[in-house]
Amino acid sequence: MGAPNRVLIITYYWPPSAGSGVQRWLKFAKYLPDFGWEPVVFTPENPDFDLKDETLLAEIPAQLEVLKFPIWEPYQLFRKVKRQEIKDTSIILEQKRKSFLDRLAIWLRANTLVPDPRVFWVRPSVKYLTDILAANDFKAVITTGPPHSMHLIGRGLKRATGIPWVADFRDPWSSWEFLDTLPMISLVRDRHNQLEHSVFREANALVTISPTFQKEMQELAQREVYLLTNGFDGSDLPMGFARAPLPSQVFEIVYTGVIDSIRNPIPFLKALKHVFEASGMPVRMTFVGRVSETVKAFVAEDGWLVQNVLFTGYVNHEVVFGYYEKAHLLLLILTDTKNARGNIPGKLFEYLATNRRILALGDPLGDSAKLIHEAEAGKVISHLAEQEIVSYLTLAQSLRNIPPPQTGLGQFERRQITQSLAEILDDL
Repeated sequence: MGAPNRVLIITYYWPPSAGSGVQRWLKFAKYLPDFGWEPVVFTPENPDFDLKDETLLAEIPAQLEVLKFPIWEPYQLFRKVKRQEIKDTSIILEQKRKSFLDRLAIWLRANTLVPDPRVFWVRPSVKYLTDILAANDFKAVITTGPPHSMHLIGRGLKRATGIPWVADFRDPWSSWEFLDTLPMISLVRDRHNQLEHSVFREANALVTISPTFQKEMQELAQREVYLLTNGFDGSDLPMGFARAPLPSQVFEIVYTGVIDSIRNPIPFLKALKHVFEASGMPVRMTFVGRVSETVKAFVAEDGWLVQNVLFTGYVNHEVVFGYYEKAHLLLLILTDTKNARGNIPGKLFEYLATNRRILALGDPLGDSAKLIHEAEAGKVISHLAEQEIVSYLTLAQSLRNIPPPQTGLGQFERRQITQSLAEILDDL
């Protein structure tokens, strides 16, 4: 067998950043060498992200080469002007009362930073990487977005060197619901469409994460789009992880991830109180991750919920498995937005790997619902269908120590999905 082909992966999010976008390309980088491809990762030296998980650094393969290059982002200037620390810039968009500086910053973000605030990294990265590609024998480049500026780096390299290029879309671009939250003028919206179209036209292959996004992209691009879902890595489960919930007198329900303005657990919390206050069965609802102040205030106003709902805050990836291990039921709250039907959160695959029953709130006809149904792993109920939630919680109590059957999960193993990626690269 000859030497492996080298592929350059361009990603903004990389450990110690946390999140499913990080896991996606960390796992691809881990398994690509098994299929004849040697990855090299290109990522910012000083990225601006809030959620960090230092334990993910240990998952970077020892032999993986990671190139880091400085980036300048306007968030740094915004913090200086405001003279305050802003830990999460998305919070500004969610605030009902915004200062003049906040409104100005949002308008400037929407209409001058196209496609996103990382656009200043594009030109210097293309210049730097063009020299790297010239001096090394790379066979392909992969870009993953958002931020969609990463795709403009791939486009620049393709134009400069002719190297084959794969563009991976973890979220849509022109139809991305996030853009609808911005006060964007029509001229700028047209610019997004133009940039997206150029990427669709010039990339050698297009990839996305869900069947709905795949169909929408194929209609926009008028060409084939490959489906590579996220997945789970069986080796992530700690040694000796219990395949059934640990013995407990308390019915344990666990949610991991973010609770924000587009993920509403309040109908679930009302159903939870209805079922367990009446039955008298001890219950603990644990939210692992960042939770909006609105939800915390709702819980604080109800004495029963205060006693039975726990907010842990953010914990690292290793610690999360301790919560999974004791859980009888895993809660998944999908977004209730324009792109919701195609939203398959990365943590859903991790939920499946733990062999726990899943209750999801979201579109019963969406991609996540189809996946859960086909895997026989649980049920998806509409966000506001409180009586259906009550019925399922009642059922879940009776099944507390019986794991779901869960079928057909092998197709979502990270290594198998990486094989599909390698086949795309082989055909470039």
